[in-house]
Amino acid sequence: MDREGIAQLLSPAGWALLSALPPYDESRTLALSERMRDEGIDPALVAAALTQSRLRAKATAKFGTFADGMLFTAAGLEQATRLTVAAHHARRFRDAGSTLVADLTTGIGADAMAFAGIGLRVLAIDVDEATAAIATVNLRHFPDAEVRHGDGLALDLEAEGVDGVYADPARRTSSGSRVFDPSAYEPSLDAVLAVRARVPALGLKLGPGIPHTALPDDAQAQWVSVDGDVVEVGLWFGPLAPEGPGRSALVLRAGEAHVVRATSEERPSVGPVGGYLYEPDGAVIRAGLVGEVAHQVRGHLVDATIAYVTSDALVPLPSATAYRVLDTMPFGLKRLRTYLRGRDVGKLTIKKRGTAVVPEQLRRQLDLRGSATGTIILTRVAGSQQVLVVEPV
Repeated sequence: MDREGIAQLLSPAGWALLSALPPYDESRTLALSERMRDEGIDPALVAAALTQSRLRAKATAKFGTFADGMLFTAAGLEQATRLTVAAHHARRFRDAGSTLVADLTTGIGADAMAFAGIGLRVLAIDVDEATAAIATVNLRHFPDAEVRHGDGLALDLEAEGVDGVYADPARRTSSGSRVFDPSAYEPSLDAVLAVRARVPALGLKLGPGIPHTALPDDAQAQWVSVDGDVVEVGLWFGPLAPEGPGRSALVLRAGEAHVVRATSEERPSVGPVGGYLYEPDGAVIRAGLVGEVAHQVRGHLVDATIAYVTSDALVPLPSATAYRVLDTMPFGLKRLRTYLRGRDVGKLTIKKRGTAVVPEQLRRQLDLRGSATGTIILTRVAGSQQVLVVEPV
C-alpha cells in the first residue's frame, strides 16, 4: 500500500468505511465494490478498504481479534510475527531487565506491540515510509512506543539510551521470492550481528530453514513451532539468553509452551521398529534435537538419516506425535494394496519421510474403496524402504 492509500484510509471517511465493511467474503467482493462506487465513493478508497479487509481476515490467524483494528501490507503480514510468539520474544527482553527496546526493522509493528504490551518502552524503526506509517497506526494505543521512518542500523543506540535491540531482516525480494543467503537479507545478517558489540542484548528473528553453519557460536538459537507449523528461529545473545549458547526448540501447542533442549551429547542409536513410532515436532527436527526425543522415550532411530524414533514404551510428549505400530512390511504396491483391501480400508492417511513416493499418486494406484480408515508411514528402516501400518495414540 502506498502513502496515498494510507492517507485515504486514515481520513475520517476512510476509517469509517473500513470499520463499516462486513466480514470479508471473496465471493461478494465484486458486488460490494460496485455498490460502493455507485454510491459515489472514490474508487481508490474502495480498493484500499477492500484490500485491508482481505488482509485483516487473513491476519486473524496471527493476531486474533487484534487484526480488526490494524492496518497491513501484504509483505508485512507475511513476515509479521504471530502475537503468541511475539509474547515470548517480549518476555526475554523483560526478564533480561531491558527498559528501552529498539526494533530496528519493525515492519507493521507486531513484535513492537508485544514489547509495549508488557510495559517496555519501544523505539520502532522502518526504512519504508509507508510501512512506518502503518506501524504508527498499529502502535497507536501504546504511549511508550515511538515509530520513526529511517534506517535502524544508523540509529545512535547509545545516545538514545537503548538497552535491548531486536531485528527481523527482510528475507524476500521486491518480487516476493524468498532470499536464502544471509548476506542478501535486508539488512544483512552480518550487519545486524555487529550491533551486539554495542548492545549485548540482541535478539533476531530469522527463517527456520537457515543452516546451522550460518549461525554464530555465541547465540542461543531457538526454533519455534505453532501447532505443528515451524515459523522461525530466534537468535538470542547476552542477557537475552540466560541458558547460554546452544540450540533449543520452543513448541507452542494448544495454548501451552514446551521447551526442548539437549541433555546429552550422545548420538541416538539405530535399531528395529518397536511397538511405537514417534514423529518429532518440526522445531525439534530443525534444532537437531531428535536424539533428545529418543532419550525421553527410551528409544532409538529407525534409520540414521530419518527423523523417526521408535520405542517399545509409550511416553506422551508434547514435542512428538506418537503412533502405535500395527504392522510392518517392505514397500511394494501389490503387497500393500492386497493388505489394505483385505482390511476394507477406503480412507487412507499417508505420511512419508526419506522416500520419493508421492502420496497422492500412491493413493490413486491403490484404488481403495472400503469403509474403514487407516494410516501408513512410508520411510526407510535400516536403509530399506518400509511401510509401517500405524494408528495415532
